[in-house]
Amino acid sequence: MTMTLDRRTELLAAAPLLAGVDGDGLAYVAERAVEVEFAPGTVIARQGDVGTGLFIIASGSVRVVRDGDTIATLGAGEFFGELSVLDGQPRSAQVVADAPTVCLALASWDFEAIVHERPDVSLAIMRGLARRLRGQTEAHRH
Repeated sequence: MTMTLDRRTELLAAAPLLAGVDGDGLAYVAERAVEVEFAPGTVIARQGDVGTGLFIIASGSVRVVRDGDTIATLGAGEFFGELSVLDGQPRSAQVVADAPTVCLALASWDFEAIVHERPDVSLAIMRGLARRLRGQTEAHRH
């Protein structure tokens, strides 16, 4: 099923990665995001491959697997694939659909266009990434 632009914008508005982005910025991202559906068991991102996009989960859930160990389970509103898009390095983990999953995918070239053309959206994305990094850092502190 193909989502309308309004539905893509609504889903992006609920994603913590884009917290603080205004309606125009969300619509700008939504115009570039592509809806992709994955059946359970589908490998969405393969560890070691260079990624060409990042994903925001619209519905369903995925497992993040590094070196055979599940390190996280992600659901609606959460994102993955951003590191490879940002640094051009191979993916650090594999991501597998656990259930029928729909994602909004943003190709690396579209992500780069957003960074260049919409500094407000870029700043929101950086803040979203920083929140995730801070959360991971603090979760592992004893």
